[in-house]
Amino acid sequence: AEKNPFDLHGVAGGLPSSSGATAYSSTFQGGNAGDKKKGKINAKQATSIVDSLKELYKAKVRPVEEALKFGSFYSPLLTDGDFEGKPNVLLLGQYSTGKTTFIKHLLGTEYPGCNIGPEPTTDRFVVVMHGHEPRVTPGQTLAVQSDKPFTGLSTFGSSFLSKFEASQCNAKLLEEITLVDTPGVLSGEKQRTDRGYSFVQVCEWFAARSDVILLLFDPHKLDISDEFKAVISCLRGHDDKVRVVLNKADQVSAQQLMRVYGALMWSLGKVFMTPEVCKVYVGSFNDKPPITDNNQLGAELFAKEHADLMKDLLDIPQRSCDRKVNEFVKRVRAALTHARIIAHLRKQMPVMTGHAEKQKKLLANIEAEFEKCVHEHQLPRGDLPNPKRFREIVSGMQIWKFPKVDKKAMKVLEEVLTVDLPAVLKLFDNPF
Repeated sequence: AEKNPFDLHGVAGGLPSSSGATAYSSTFQGGNAGDKKKGKINAKQATSIVDSLKELYKAKVRPVEEALKFGSFYSPLLTDGDFEGKPNVLLLGQYSTGKTTFIKHLLGTEYPGCNIGPEPTTDRFVVVMHGHEPRVTPGQTLAVQSDKPFTGLSTFGSSFLSKFEASQCNAKLLEEITLVDTPGVLSGEKQRTDRGYSFVQVCEWFAARSDVILLLFDPHKLDISDEFKAVISCLRGHDDKVRVVLNKADQVSAQQLMRVYGALMWSLGKVFMTPEVCKVYVGSFNDKPPITDNNQLGAELFAKEHADLMKDLLDIPQRSCDRKVNEFVKRVRAALTHARIIAHLRKQMPVMTGHAEKQKKLLANIEAEFEKCVHEHQLPRGDLPNPKRFREIVSGMQIWKFPKVDKKAMKVLEEVLTVDLPAVLKLFDNPF
C-alpha cells in the first residue's frame, strides 16, 4: 500500500497531524502538553518574532511545501537566511534611468564594480551590502552560503548566477538595509535578445523578498516596453511596496514636467490595472545640484521630494519585522490554497488507468476547476494562482502521484494562521 506522508507523525518529510501539532504546540509554548495557556513562549526557545516564524515554518509549513512541491509554484523553500536577512530595496527601470547613480547618491560613494553611462551598462544583478572592506563576491559563491538569503537563486541556473554578484562597501546606510541594482529593462529590438535566464521570474523572486520596490523613470523615456510591462505585472500582490521615482526631472521645464507627470500616471494606471495610484517621488537624484534654470519652483519641490523619499527609506528597518510577518502570512495562505487545489484535482483522478488523459482535461479547463475550489472551500478569488502559469507548471508533473492531503493536514496549516501566529504576536506585543 502507498504510504501517505501526511499521516506519519514525526517522520521526516511528513506533516504533524493534530496530535503531532499539539505536541509541537506545547513544546513551542514552553509548557507541558496539558498546559491550558496557549501562545506562551519560553524566552529560551524564541528570542524574537523572527525566530518564532522560523520555528513555525520548519515544524508546520515546510513539510507541506516539500510534499506538494509548492516551491515550484510560488517561490523556492525558505532558509534561515530568508528570515534573518536585512531589509531589501529593489531598483527596477529601463536602461539609463539612473538606477546605479541613485544608489551612488544614497551611499555617498561608488560601490565596487559599479558602471555608469548613457548606454545599458549594468548587465547583472548586483546586491549592494555592508562590508568593512570593498569586495565583490560572485553569484555562484553566494548561492551556496546558507547564512545569506540567496540560496534560492540557484534554481535559475548557472546562466543567471554568472550575471549575479554581491558588492560590499562600508557605507552607513548599508548597516540597516541592502540595495539591489538590476540590469536596465530593455526596449525595442534589444528586448528580443535572450538573456539566458528568465529576467521576469528573477525580478519576481527579488520582489517577494524586498521591503520597498523603486521603479525609476526618465522624463525622456516614459514608454513602457513589453519586457518592463511583464516585470511590472509580476509585482502584482506587492503593490504596497512599490514606489515610483521620476528621476532627472530637472532636465525639463515646469510646464513639461507637469505634462510628463500626467503621462506617467496614465501609463502606470494602464499597466497596474488598479484605480489607486502609486506614490511618486519627483526629483533629480544624483551628486550634482538640480538644474533650476527652466523651473524656478524646482529647487524647493525637489528638496521636499528628496526629504520624503529619504524618510521613506530610513523607515524601512522599523517596518522590517512587520513586513516579514506579512510575507509569512501571505506564503502560508498561498500554501493552503495550493494544498486545496491539488487535493481537488487529485480527488478527480481515476482509480486504475487513464490518469494522463484526465489530467489533460482538467488542465485544459483549469479556470472552471479553480471556480469549483472557490465555491467548495470558500477561497478568496484574490488568493488563486495565475491559471496560465499553474497549467504550465503542472503539465510537467503527475497529479495522481501527489500525496493525499487529509483534513488534519489542512487543519495544521490553518492553525498556523489562526492560533500560532496570533499567539506569537500577542506575546511580543506586536502592533499587528
